[in-house]
Amino acid sequence: MAGTLYVVATPLGNLGDLSPRAADTLKRVAVVAAEDTRHSKPLLMHAGSDAELVSFHAHSSERALERLLRILTEGRDVALITDAGTPAISDPGVALVAAARECGIQVVTIPGPTAVAASLSVSGIGGDRYVFLGFLPRKGSDRRRLLLTVAQSEWTVVLFEAPNRVAQLLADLSDVCGSDRHASVSRELTKVFEETRSGTLQELSEHYAEAPARGEVTVVVAGTGKQRIEDPTPNPTERAKALLAEGMSRKDVADRLVEETGISRNSAYRLVNEL
Repeated sequence: MAGTLYVVATPLGNLGDLSPRAADTLKRVAVVAAEDTRHSKPLLMHAGSDAELVSFHAHSSERALERLLRILTEGRDVALITDAGTPAISDPGVALVAAARECGIQVVTIPGPTAVAASLSVSGIGGDRYVFLGFLPRKGSDRRRLLLTVAQSEWTVVLFEAPNRVAQLLADLSDVCGSDRHASVSRELTKVFEETRSGTLQELSEHYAEAPARGEVTVVVAGTGKQRIEDPTPNPTERAKALLAEGMSRKDVADRLVEETGISRNSAYRLVNEL
């Protein structure tokens, strides 16, 4: 009989937030798959677990995934944890969960802390309906597209960001959403230096440009409160002609067509080169 994969939420920082059920699960399983084994050792010691600790992260090889699946199919239970919060939420653990389900292995959630809900609860921004976008790409058309998604969202949007890039993210959001859009920034939730700062995107952008953020950061941006009216997709040929007339290079025009019209990159380059 196959073992069970337990998806175990762990504290964002304060070990007192580890639930009794989560601690019991970590003590009972044979193996704990962790994003960072060094980070997870103190947690297992706190829970009183002597389970084998196995590394599983975004850069793990296929062999690491196969090893965990083999452990499960042999009948041993595995607990999946991340560095903090709930696994598989903007986290590489989703690959193991998906693979286990494909193999018919039972997957059980041990719910608990999540930075998404925690930041929403202290933001003062409505969370009746929200969109979670995780980490935005650092640059390129995908970043521009998702920034525009935030700007046009009827609902609250929750984002993760690395501390050294928070000021730039807020500046970019201010540009596309408008400087007066309300937002909040939470950092180091449940830890000694926990802080949630709210204000307009411009105010927050200026603050973190002067006082760079430290620690884990979650950004909550208020929605427009208005239903988005979809613009009709522009005609690729007409749009290409207009952009070329503005003096844009053919490469930039092709990239813009992919972003704005949804046509493939090959089709965009072929169209532009035929004009």
